[in-house]
Amino acid sequence: MREGKILRYGWRFQKGDFPDACNIEFDDSKWETVRVPHDWAISGPFDQENDSKIISFVEKGEKKQVKWTGETGGLPHAGKAWYRLEINLEKKESKRFRIEFDGVMNHSKIFWNGNLAGFWPYGYSSFAFDVTDYVKNGKNVLAVFVDNKEHASRWYPGAGIYRNVRLVIMNPVHVSHWGTYITTPSVNSEQATINIKTEIENHTGKKIPVELETHIISPEGKIVASKTNNQIVEEKFIFENHIDIASPALWSVESPNLYTAKTVVKVNGENVDCYETRFGIRTIKFDSEYGFFLNEKPMKFKGVCLHHDLGALGTAINKAAIKRQLNILKEMGCNAIRTSHNPPAPELLELADEMGFLVIDEAFDEWKIPKGKNGYNLLFDQWAEKDLRAMIKRDRNHPCVIMWSIGNEIPEQKDPYNGAKIAKFLYDICKSEDPTRPVTSAINIWEDAIKNGFVNILDVIGWNYAPCNYGRYHQLLKGKPMFGSETASCISTRGEYYFPVEEEPGLKRSTLQVNSFDLSYPEWANIPDVEFRAQDDHPFIMGEFVWTGFDYLGEPTPYFEEWPSRSSYFGIVDLAGIPKDRYYLYQSRWADKKTLHIVPHWTWHGYEGKMITVQCYSSWDIVEIFVNGKSYGIKKKLPKSLLNRYRLIWNVVYQPGELKAIAYDNDGNPVKETIVKTAGKPSQIRLIPDKKTMKADGDDMIFVCVEILDEKDVVCPDGENLVYFYIEGPAEIAGVDNGNPISLEPFQTNYRKAFHGKCTVILRSIEGKKGTIKLVAQSRSLKEAEIKLEST
Repeated sequence: MREGKILRYGWRFQKGDFPDACNIEFDDSKWETVRVPHDWAISGPFDQENDSKIISFVEKGEKKQVKWTGETGGLPHAGKAWYRLEINLEKKESKRFRIEFDGVMNHSKIFWNGNLAGFWPYGYSSFAFDVTDYVKNGKNVLAVFVDNKEHASRWYPGAGIYRNVRLVIMNPVHVSHWGTYITTPSVNSEQATINIKTEIENHTGKKIPVELETHIISPEGKIVASKTNNQIVEEKFIFENHIDIASPALWSVESPNLYTAKTVVKVNGENVDCYETRFGIRTIKFDSEYGFFLNEKPMKFKGVCLHHDLGALGTAINKAAIKRQLNILKEMGCNAIRTSHNPPAPELLELADEMGFLVIDEAFDEWKIPKGKNGYNLLFDQWAEKDLRAMIKRDRNHPCVIMWSIGNEIPEQKDPYNGAKIAKFLYDICKSEDPTRPVTSAINIWEDAIKNGFVNILDVIGWNYAPCNYGRYHQLLKGKPMFGSETASCISTRGEYYFPVEEEPGLKRSTLQVNSFDLSYPEWANIPDVEFRAQDDHPFIMGEFVWTGFDYLGEPTPYFEEWPSRSSYFGIVDLAGIPKDRYYLYQSRWADKKTLHIVPHWTWHGYEGKMITVQCYSSWDIVEIFVNGKSYGIKKKLPKSLLNRYRLIWNVVYQPGELKAIAYDNDGNPVKETIVKTAGKPSQIRLIPDKKTMKADGDDMIFVCVEILDEKDVVCPDGENLVYFYIEGPAEIAGVDNGNPISLEPFQTNYRKAFHGKCTVILRSIEGKKGTIKLVAQSRSLKEAEIKLEST
């Protein structure tokens, strides 16, 4: 039977180029010992020279040049490096050995005992190599060379073996890598037909009679259907089975039911392989007039775009960290993810399956026309087909995946000769690997893409930043379903407020921060309310994917030229995983739970007697505002307005004390109130974990929100205290952050300054060690805090 092992510990790592490091006897004793997944750059230090570049442009007829310093995060990700891992194996002639990589950033070469097993340049692709011919009895060395080039990305890409690595040991007859393909061609409430294609490999060198047993296991863990096939297999053979299931439990956002196809391979009556594939039973439909349907029910995309870094953890993948992100988004009412702009980690799709998220799986940010000097344009001709097929074969059994995206804002939209031709080339690849899902692309050069026939290739059109054109394009492209593939791009810094409150297109400040009144945006973008109105006024639009769900490292718009800006301001949630005000605006529109959120805080030293703008993000249409008991009037959302259609705005006189909002139902009955109080001096620390127990698997994490409070337990919005963290028990500090996009403090340490009264500390379990964990937080002049957690 097959044996799979994640290769996490014992890796040796060294930056630099060491040509002999592939050899088994190479001395790596002085190299750093690391765990994989590993991002060598996230520990820093930050530096404005890291991957900086000169941008040329013409302004008012004059050619100018500026230096961009933070586009890829200001972290030292570029360069060459080696990883080595010693593995002791028992070599048997009857076994096959395969090494699987979920992603290596990038231009990787894989060596086994000095032999080149293979190479794969695209850092976001998953791949595998058979290393059977190179395996020795006893000591084996797996070596990985990485060449992470500068000017290859428009955001922080990370560096190194940043996703999981597995060694799989199998019998000569086995299911191929990504060897199953499951579709549900016929589904209704009474019965579902499951179509399963299973590819079997035979490495014995002779024809073998193979028996294939396929068992369908229900979400409750019971076998609900089975089928057996027999076939003489010489080298490879694809078994195809049609299995009917009565009364299927459908996969949906609300009820993400998952089945398992258990494939058992037998030779001469002996079990030689067992392979399990999770899948869901569901239907999807895209209609140009009525939108998207899941299981015949209409549904709007309440989606966000996500880059792949995990804040303080960098790009080193961690399932607990992704799950935390998805939990935060689910609480906001989000139901969909666009993987921007590359194939995601497998763990994201696994969790989306389990938690009920729809996913647009995106392949490329670039084709042949470059966006960066060392971008994907250098790989496209030789690797685009391989990368796209790898993504689809890996991901096509996930019920969460509803569309394949062949590109984001591809410059070929403007090419009247090759744009549509290349799009058709990629489209055909998608259809050959999976004809069940539509193909899309994110379009931002709208008129050219229409004129040149680019959009005609697509099954579904994704529009980036085109809310004012939805109606016109719907008339021009009759029969084409449409959605907002990238919307809003509102920018803000958590806890930063500036007056007067007004729309701020492209505004820069000396603080290098952005106003959190959610009225700031770059020149190509708009405030969220504009997209809300366009979605409401054009019901054929299937929904939106906001740019972005979380802040991410790099792309510090609008401060590309100003250091130390080193991360984005686009997120609805900041880099530390703390929601910004905008989170509650989307929650008031998207979520079933009832929201009443006040912007801003109510601690304004020196503002006594001055007018301050107050906003409410409310699930209700009617809200009244009070300052220390004095009413500033009832306001009602106005359907024909813009700003007062989705948010409510007052101008009030600031007085220290209490700001209160009361929401009323349509009959005038009070239904909810929210109070914001003036904070005193910082006095104490509060620790709030996202959960109280974690698994002792060496990978699980607990994220602890740290708050600076006054003596009355009010969060201090101007609290910037330096907090130190101390830990006792079976855990370690994996990272710290505070969401400040201009902070140059290291992520991997045991201290952090609070930012607007908050920061985050991340704890990771230690494999095999269980028990009680005590976390202590200390800061000068503040009462310390401690919490006890469990590793089980």
